[in-house]
This record gives sequence, C-alpha cells and structure tokens, in this order.
Amino acid sequence: MASGAVVGALQRRRLSGLGQRVRSLSEAGGAADPFLVKASATLEKLKDLCKEDKENVTPSKLLQLYTQAVLDITYFEENQLVDKDFPEDSSLQKVKELINVLSEPEVLVQESNLSQELLGILGVELLECLYWRRGALLYMYCHTMKEREVWLTENISLLKKCLNDGVHFLLKMFSFRCSVHLNEEVSFQDVDTGVFSDTHLLAMMYCGEMCYWGLKHCGEGKQQSHGNDSESSNELLCCSRNKVLDFREVGEKMLMKYIAVCEGPLKGQDWNTANAKLILDYFKESSN
Repeated sequence: MASGAVVGALQRRRLSGLGQRVRSLSEAGGAADPFLVKASATLEKLKDLCKEDKENVTPSKLLQLYTQAVLDITYFEENQLVDKDFPEDSSLQKVKELINVLSEPEVLVQESNLSQELLGILGVELLECLYWRRGALLYMYCHTMKEREVWLTENISLLKKCLNDGVHFLLKMFSFRCSVHLNEEVSFQDVDTGVFSDTHLLAMMYCGEMCYWGLKHCGEGKQQSHGNDSESSNELLCCSRNKVLDFREVGEKMLMKYIAVCEGPLKGQDWNTANAKLILDYFKESSN
C-alpha cells in the first residue's frame, strides 16, 4: 500500500470522531463560528482525499490538513473554557482532553511509520503551533486557578505539574528552528539569531511567569498534596515523562532574553518589560 494510502487509512479512524466533535459543538451554539466552519470544510476535504483511490496524495498533505482541523476545532473549545472562566468541577478534565487532541497529529505520524522526520512532515509552523497551543492552554489554566485560594491550598502539586508541563511545551516550541541548550535536557530559541513572531516573544514571557508562579507557590518548603490533589495530578497525564524544571534557572534565562529583545531589536514596538523585571527581581531576592 502506498504511503499516502497508509496515512489515509489511519486517518479515517479519527475523522469520524473529529466530525462528531464539530457537530456536537455546532449544535451547542457554535454553528456560525468561523473556526468550526473552516474545520468542517477541512474534514470534508480530508474524507475525499482519504478514499482508497487517492493513493497519489502525499502523506504530508493529509497530515497537515488533519493538523489544521485539530487546531481549528480545539481553538473554539479553548475559547469556550476561557469564556466560562475555567469551571473548577470540569476544566481539569477538559484541559487534559484538549492536550490529548492536540497531541494526536504527532501520534498519527508515529503510527504511520514514515521515513521523514516529524518536522519535515508537518512543517515548522504547524509543529510550533501544536506546542504553543498546549503550553498557552496550561498557562491560562494556571493563571486562573492559582487565584482561587481554596483550590490552590488543595492542589499545590497539581499546579506544579501543570506549570512544569506548560513550560516544557513552550520550550519545545522554540527547538524547531535554531536553538541553544539551556542544560542537558532543555533547549530554546537563541534570540540572537532572530525572533520569528510575536508568539515566540509571548511564549518567553509566559515561561517566565509560569516559572515565577512555580517558585512562589510550589517552591521548597511548601506544603504538598492535600485532599484529592494526588488523584487530580495523576489524572492530568500530560508530559508525564518530563523531569521537574528548575523554575528559577529557566525563568531567569527566558526573561533576560525577552527583555534583551524587547529593549534591543524591538525597542519602540510597545513590548512592556516592567513585569519581566519585577519577576527577575523576585528570582534574585528569593535566591538569597
């Protein structure tokens, strides 16, 4: 079987699920949403391309279209979560679900056993977007939940895991172009070679903020699990193999690079560095 047909066969198992997802969201009030409309059109195109007689279609084309549909559908769902202010009784499970859906394109590439590397199949922009969206989703979840005093008291280790995973996703986003090593396990974009978009710059600030929250709320000496915290943490299951980051080390380096770019090449472009400098001061004071 040609490689395009192999990918098509694997995708057909998933397309009905994505189609049902779109229909459910549309029936719940999202029918006019431009992202769901676009996703529906993409899924219809994919259904046609995945037919048995379309063996001349390249695997990359099929996988890129599938990825774009996933990105559009989950974007709508993420906005719903934000609009509802991350309900405590259901948002953790929804965040986990969306992270799993956003991981599916990579899983599909692995299942396809293609000779090309992931970057060559999906392309740098789609691959970066998949990691950005997972990291930004965890950023938004943590940003909201840490302000709820009772939740925070009961879920310190869950917060730490979400922050750790979120930073890992964003650091991975930086690794697909020109990267430098932070340490043996983590690399990110060398800003001296250029920042490729506003999203890259925003991701640096997000990393710094999440590292600040991690050190402030989950640092050494903090009480760990209370109540159902351990169960909730196990339930998340995202990036479970990631090792725990040094929040201070990562945060300092990311924010220093953020400030260097904002006050250097992008000076006068309205990028605010005040909060980044306050966080750096906190890192320095807390290390003494």
